[in-house]
Amino acid sequence: MARELPAQVAPPEFSLSAALPHTLGDVDVVAVPILPGDGEAGLVLGPGAAELDQAWGTDLLALADELRAEPHAGALTCLPVERPDSGDGRQVLVILVGLGEQSPTDFRRAGAALARACVDRNRVATTVASIADEPGLEAFVVGLVLGSFGFHWRSTGPAARAAGHVVLAGVVAAGERAPEVVRARAIGLAGWRARHLATVPSNLKNPEWLAQQARTLAAEHGLRVSVWDEHQLAAEGFGGIAGVGQASVSPPRLIRLDYDPPTAPRKDGGRVVLVGKGITFDSGGLSIKPAEGMLTMKRDMTGGGVVLATMAALAAVGCPISVTGLVAAAENSISGNALRPGDVIRHYGGRTSEVTNTDAEGRLVLADALAYAVAHLDPAAVVDVATLTSAMKVALGQRTGGYFANDEGLADHLSNASAAAGEPLWRMPLHAEYEDKLSSKIADADNAPGGAGAITAALFLQHFVAGVPWAHLDIASVGDSPSDYHEWTAGPTGFGARSLLAWLGSADPLQGIGAPDRTRS
Repeated sequence: MARELPAQVAPPEFSLSAALPHTLGDVDVVAVPILPGDGEAGLVLGPGAAELDQAWGTDLLALADELRAEPHAGALTCLPVERPDSGDGRQVLVILVGLGEQSPTDFRRAGAALARACVDRNRVATTVASIADEPGLEAFVVGLVLGSFGFHWRSTGPAARAAGHVVLAGVVAAGERAPEVVRARAIGLAGWRARHLATVPSNLKNPEWLAQQARTLAAEHGLRVSVWDEHQLAAEGFGGIAGVGQASVSPPRLIRLDYDPPTAPRKDGGRVVLVGKGITFDSGGLSIKPAEGMLTMKRDMTGGGVVLATMAALAAVGCPISVTGLVAAAENSISGNALRPGDVIRHYGGRTSEVTNTDAEGRLVLADALAYAVAHLDPAAVVDVATLTSAMKVALGQRTGGYFANDEGLADHLSNASAAAGEPLWRMPLHAEYEDKLSSKIADADNAPGGAGAITAALFLQHFVAGVPWAHLDIASVGDSPSDYHEWTAGPTGFGARSLLAWLGSADPLQGIGAPDRTRS
């Protein structure tokens, strides 16, 4: 059985150049922006086009008109042009990149479209970034990275490779904008890494493998790491994680990563805890899923992958506060030792759950991690991320994630961050009237009360945060993309990493969180 991944598709590298002509010696793709014109001008070509026309004797605008080029965001018009300086008839692919209204979303979509058009190319030069402000530049680079994503386990190598190098040409004060590019690439790589972790098949990816990825990330990015094995979990009372993982030959793990900012800590302290669901494969347990329901269950640890990827990028985005990431990792399997419907487990801290459905396992492992966070980490805010309920997909489809929050300040941060990052989130209600559905005749709660499934799952988790400002991101609706769609590639999405980084990389991630007059139950 294969246990090692072959070499993977690599994301593009980036460099900056002050002007396009200096980058043309070895490029095989040149991309310039095309914009809607004003008045009688139907189309306008952006920076770089005039230089190409002068150097090569072309008329790109006339060619664009002839081919009916479109300026809307992400529209591409490809023009193979013979290079007069080659001497052998060699061509370069000129791509006119539509930017629409030049919003960050437009730049992100343009970047993703360009990335797909440049597969198997070695070097790309583009002036698109030269007309972008800081949010636009970040979005364009993120789009280029995420649109390049690929994964394979083929004996013959990947079907396509991302462009090896992208030169961002014509950027004013190129040296001064280099940190923006570094930050943007780190954000894109966080989404890439979360996708990669979720895409790895479960014959390799088990809880210990996930823990090893955390150790590697910790060594690479200056994080502290600790891992609980199955014996420590049982001894210390993590009944949810231990119970869900007890049927598998691959025992469960609790993974902890810690980040502290390199500068002096804030005077008022404050730590954010991120908690990720790390179910490395979900068969449903004895409440087994139908066969088709298991096809995407290698990505049921997407929340855990998002937490690991976010932690690895915190330094790159300049996160000013301490952050702890917890990943509750287990394989929900079937054996003679599996949890049975009707069993009662005791979570960390003592609360008990009657397991009426072993396929509602994610909340059982998250509950332990949440209870541990509140008991030991004194968090100013806790955010959990999980592919938790199919009910969320029913409610929101496959392009929008859902979230719940017990604190208005935290809810505002997540709403603003998701909009900035291009990861749509819709706030759902913590509807207290459904609380009685959680009741069990023999335990503190029933793990699968039914009804409004996404809401009752959130209400179940809320009992483990003890009133601490908390948000629950249920990303089951967006855990998989059914097709390529702008920066999303078909398959696991890694949804949430960019939103968390937009929030945690802001100037004051804790502003307004926990204010009594802004908190609702």
